[in-house]
Amino acid sequence: MAEPELLYQIGLTLIDGIGDVNAKNLLAYCGKASEVFNQKKEQLQKIPGIGYVLAKSVIKSKSVLEQAEKELRFIEKYKIEPLFFTDENYPKRLKYCSDSPILLYFKGNTDLNCQKIIGVVGTRKPSHYGKEKTQELISELSQTGALIISGLAYGVDVLAHKTALDVNLQTVGVLAHGLDRIYPQLHDKIAKRMIKQGGLLTDFRSGTNPDAVNFPKRNRIVAGLCDALVVVESKRTGGSLITATIANSYNKDVFAFPGRAGDPLAEGGNGLIKKNRAVLIENAADLLYAMGWQEEDKKGAKTKQIPLQLNLSAEEQLILNLFSSRESLQIDEICHLSQLTISSVSSLLLQLEFSNLIKSKPGKIFELI
Repeated sequence: MAEPELLYQIGLTLIDGIGDVNAKNLLAYCGKASEVFNQKKEQLQKIPGIGYVLAKSVIKSKSVLEQAEKELRFIEKYKIEPLFFTDENYPKRLKYCSDSPILLYFKGNTDLNCQKIIGVVGTRKPSHYGKEKTQELISELSQTGALIISGLAYGVDVLAHKTALDVNLQTVGVLAHGLDRIYPQLHDKIAKRMIKQGGLLTDFRSGTNPDAVNFPKRNRIVAGLCDALVVVESKRTGGSLITATIANSYNKDVFAFPGRAGDPLAEGGNGLIKKNRAVLIENAADLLYAMGWQEEDKKGAKTKQIPLQLNLSAEEQLILNLFSSRESLQIDEICHLSQLTISSVSSLLLQLEFSNLIKSKPGKIFELI
């Protein structure tokens, strides 16, 4: 019986020194994970970013398939869904982040490519104000159908998850360890509820401990997966600020609640606002307005006939045609549908704006004029 491609996909994540960026380079040149393991060292060395040392590492790595087989049995036993970078159901928002995971493990029942995803992060020891703002924000979002994501940590994270569950919103916890455990253990009951009303997501295989080094890696998934990231309350340094910095680097929209001057728990959010790295919000209405989400998408909208613009390039016409059945599109959706890079799409959208064919709105959303 032939070994499943998934075995090689898991194995690719286990090769020493490769990482997510180089793994994507290998896939681009080899076509699929199984072919990576069949290449000769001389061929691997020619791939950008690989070179002699990493090529040698790949050649000597066939033993990792034994570890991969163990992980394959684990995900089959516990009905965990693997999401490989080239899969159709891999989160499209993450696909355009250069360091996004090559493989994710998901247990749950929600759509990771849904229309609105909001990340909520903050201190592990929020004040009464921080708790109140977290609960108010999520409750006010209850009619939007947004997916709420966070890190299942103490404080703001778990409160965001719990409030989302209480107001019937889907919520996903991004973990800094494998799906064979829950950390902190105190959140086990909430995690089980989330699996039924959202899910748990990680890029770490089973047996991985929640070591400190894993949390910043976890934060890049939170930042990349969301459309908007909200910092509720945070000190000057910490995980929330790391997540916000990563979100800025991904060109995501970042928001923060203002706090009282001199309050240590307000230094992080206020600092982001002062440096124009986050937009000040006081409630969910501010967030919805900034993102252009204040009006629900119209259902059953009639298909628009997009005229052929003879002075446009083929790629510009391709993007214009995407609006035939949608009132508006977010830039990540355009990248996903067109299969073009974020830099190419940004340039093409700018040209279409100059031609007065589309207009941009807050939240990196575009509409036909």
